[in-house]
Amino acid sequence: MGINVCEIMDTISFLTEDIGVRLAGSENEKRAANFLRDRFLEATKHCRIEEFPVMMRNVRREYLKIHVDGKWEKYPCSLYTSAVGTGGKEIAGDIVFFDGHTGYQMPDISHLKGRAVIYYGPHPGGENEYRRLMEAQPAFLLMVDTRHTGEAPLADGLFPSLVKKYGSVPTVSVAFQDAWKWIGRNADGARLLVEGGMEPSFSQNVIAEIPGQDKQCIYLGAHHDTQAGTPGADDNAIACGILAGMCKELARQKHRHTIRLISFGAEEQLSLGSSAYVRKHKAEMSNGRFMCNFDSCGSCAGWNFFVISAGQRLSKIIRDTYNGCGIYYQAQTEPEPFTDQFPFAAAGVPGITLERGNCETGIFYHHRFDNTIDKISPQIALELASASAKLVLKLADMENLDAVCTIPAAQQRKIDLLWKNIFE
Repeated sequence: MGINVCEIMDTISFLTEDIGVRLAGSENEKRAANFLRDRFLEATKHCRIEEFPVMMRNVRREYLKIHVDGKWEKYPCSLYTSAVGTGGKEIAGDIVFFDGHTGYQMPDISHLKGRAVIYYGPHPGGENEYRRLMEAQPAFLLMVDTRHTGEAPLADGLFPSLVKKYGSVPTVSVAFQDAWKWIGRNADGARLLVEGGMEPSFSQNVIAEIPGQDKQCIYLGAHHDTQAGTPGADDNAIACGILAGMCKELARQKHRHTIRLISFGAEEQLSLGSSAYVRKHKAEMSNGRFMCNFDSCGSCAGWNFFVISAGQRLSKIIRDTYNGCGIYYQAQTEPEPFTDQFPFAAAGVPGITLERGNCETGIFYHHRFDNTIDKISPQIALELASASAKLVLKLADMENLDAVCTIPAAQQRKIDLLWKNIFE
């Protein structure tokens, strides 16, 4: 019968148009989890939801004012997930520009203290850089994502583990083009107000299982949460639709090995859902043989981009399977911690994350209001789902997976170091 592309698109439509923004820990995220559980139950009775604690972004009001040409002008902004707000009070600071690509080469960045820092870079850096930034005590950060040169602020977040270690200051995303206006017009002051912030809540992992003849396990993953202000059609309702469609296809027959499909919550808080699953099921990971993860893989124009944590034999099976279906891709073997496959790789489970780029810096609608269903190609979604199902079926019935499903030692060492630095 094959995977039903209409059902894939119906899932995307419901998640993005009926539910909408699905922040980790919110009622909308919970609605999405319950919806996906019901979709999985259409294929297998072995389905459950596991909750885990998160901090939910709950911003009731936010505004930014910039002093430029002798007057205060108002601009849009978006509080970073995991960052503190301003307690509902307006805070102010003189503006200073800081280049996140080269600024940390300075031996002393104490000049940022008490300032409103226009931070020019995709994120606040790794652990050492973030520690130095917090020690400098800026009043607040105005983050300019240099990967995406648009006219609207992107939604994003800080690493929860680094916030736990070093704290945070109010940190908001601002539009790339707005920052250029401020710099070009010599803006000298900023005022920020954020009412609300982070509060305790719970997120959900939705787990469906197709029991096999043994306990060796093939995992499939996606995430159902979004960043603030985006319906997340391609990030990542597309993957939820693919996962639900694959579940029906894979459940049509018994397999040698168990197949477990998981839609993770709180991926946008640095893969909290997948890392929570791996930590909770640590003993089970010794049975894990492969993890196929889908994230932002539906762009109607662009190219396939697969992050691969696997040895030569498994990599060849992956390439032969997708190429045999007419699907070609750029392969990245450097570890990528911003995917739900990464915690599984840190536990020694090899795998891939399927993504699609459409501009040299990623995806032009990344974490934006226009990440909508019209950006997705049903045909591409179907082709990736069908080829991935062939790969999973091949592995799910293969003997001696231990000899095939490995991660090279050098790659594993890099993965382990990133896990320690970012997740612990």
